[in-house]
Amino acid sequence: MRNAETILGIIHDRGTRGLPLEQVYRQLFNPNLYVQAYGKIAQNQGAMTPGTTGETADAMAMKRINSIIEDLRRERFRWTPVRRVYIPKANGKTRPLGVTGWRDKLLQEVLRAILESYYEPQFSPHSYGFRPGRGCHTALEDIKATGRGLTWFVEGDIAQCYDRLDHHILLDILSEKIHDGRFIRLIANLLNAGYLEEWRYHRTLSGTPQGGIVSPVLANIYLDRLDHYVEQTLLPDYNRGTTRRLNPEYQELNGQAGYLRKQERFKEADERRRAYQRIPSIDPHDPEYRRLRYWRYADDFILGFAGPHVEAEEIKRKLTAFLHDTLKLELSESKTLITHARTQSARFLGYDITLMQCDTRLDKRRYRTINAQIGLRIPAEVVQKKCQAYMHDGKPRHRPEWLNESPFTLIARYQAEYRGLVEYYRLAHNLATLSKLKWIMETSLLKTLAAKLHLTVNQAAKKYGTTLHTPEGPRKVLQVVVERKDGRKPLVAQWGGISLKRAKHAILNDAPKPIWNVATELVQRLTADTCELCGSHENIEVHHIRALKSLRPFNQQGDNKPEWVKVMAARQRKTLVVCRKCHMDIHAGRNPRPIGSGSKASESRVQ
Repeated sequence: MRNAETILGIIHDRGTRGLPLEQVYRQLFNPNLYVQAYGKIAQNQGAMTPGTTGETADAMAMKRINSIIEDLRRERFRWTPVRRVYIPKANGKTRPLGVTGWRDKLLQEVLRAILESYYEPQFSPHSYGFRPGRGCHTALEDIKATGRGLTWFVEGDIAQCYDRLDHHILLDILSEKIHDGRFIRLIANLLNAGYLEEWRYHRTLSGTPQGGIVSPVLANIYLDRLDHYVEQTLLPDYNRGTTRRLNPEYQELNGQAGYLRKQERFKEADERRRAYQRIPSIDPHDPEYRRLRYWRYADDFILGFAGPHVEAEEIKRKLTAFLHDTLKLELSESKTLITHARTQSARFLGYDITLMQCDTRLDKRRYRTINAQIGLRIPAEVVQKKCQAYMHDGKPRHRPEWLNESPFTLIARYQAEYRGLVEYYRLAHNLATLSKLKWIMETSLLKTLAAKLHLTVNQAAKKYGTTLHTPEGPRKVLQVVVERKDGRKPLVAQWGGISLKRAKHAILNDAPKPIWNVATELVQRLTADTCELCGSHENIEVHHIRALKSLRPFNQQGDNKPEWVKVMAARQRKTLVVCRKCHMDIHAGRNPRPIGSGSKASESRVQ
């Protein structure tokens, strides 16, 4: 039986060569694909979130994989409706999210791996969302590298993209490359599975389930048609000329300055030099020169155009017509804008994108190299909104909802929130503006610690303050050290010490490329087919907990805590491979059998 790496490698090779995918449905009968899929998604927080059936990753076993395969082999597998919940958005509205059952999650991960292996080599290089080795920062890096000299930005946002994907169009796109009716029918049944909201069933006539594992790759396959339209139609039509022609006015002033310098009339020459430094050296309105650039991340895209405004409007109209007529999608009127690159800023992936202009900043050759370069900036409202979460009446406040947390957890939580924001905006030219947020968060942290420990702010600062040596020099930080027994390294949580120095090449990999040829520790333990408590080899399954803090009530029992708690706490793992009998004992609150009793227990059960 082929392993997962071999199967996905063959599928990837056919995608690279543009060959159709045939007889792919029978690959779903290989349990190795499911074992690898389980190792990938078992550690996700959603693994223990029940769908409509109440099934979770707990009690995962090979027999559950074999049950899915048997249902697929006989074509009797049925997708269950997702449980719809609503999560808040940044603008105060809510977004529907589908919570999938564990059985469906496992199969969706297998489908995702197959589709991604096949379509990834065929996707457009202008697409960055939900792709291995690509992310927000790689898109921004490309904008910065190739967007110099643009005049207009066309910001595009597809309204309710995931909810409006047309099923017939999506299945037609898949059928062009995948010549397997059973596989297409399986995906069609997934799209039509419906959802439950307040335990009432609703059909899904369009769209893919938000929150579904396979949804991002299906959306990329659908929107790849948009990428090809831009690449094959718009880019050839609106790209012409090799370079802009020289600016006659600039050339004339430059020549006059050179002539006056030879005549030793240096004062007049300097006046001419200052005059031509205030105008571009090339003609920004060259009618024979056009440039169009395109970048897409999921359902958000942006085009940069060097040309007249009337043509930018024409590009927007063509995109709107293509999306409406071909893909049955609509652009959001409030978010689809045309902005002037030099006087306004376009919003993409949370950054403000504009063109920089500074006539006085020269390099060693006295060239104005900064002009017309792409500038990435943190929007002012982002910093303001983040500050408001830690303020009241214009002053930093303590966080009363966190007073039950330990000082270690408080400092670690503040640091994690601040670090995440800094690292995401590491490419921004105005990264130093986050120093205001740092001061507000630090004051809020000290006030929270003071309120918890009944201290003053100065006393809290003295209690936890220390000096940390960083590559940028010594920095004052807040730090908590938790000593641990058995000679293990202490746990350290600290606030501060994060540099606000801009990085020119900061890459945040949103979707790391999966490594299919290396089995995870969990997969190896499951396939070992041995209970880690009693040593039995019968009815092996995996016991899951949401987080290690779930063991905290048992840890308070001292030496009398159950054996399974000791094992999980010692390994610092949220999973434990056990037999069915031990698993039932754990859930019933009984202490499972000791290690070494598996063989005798097996004999007694047989008798």
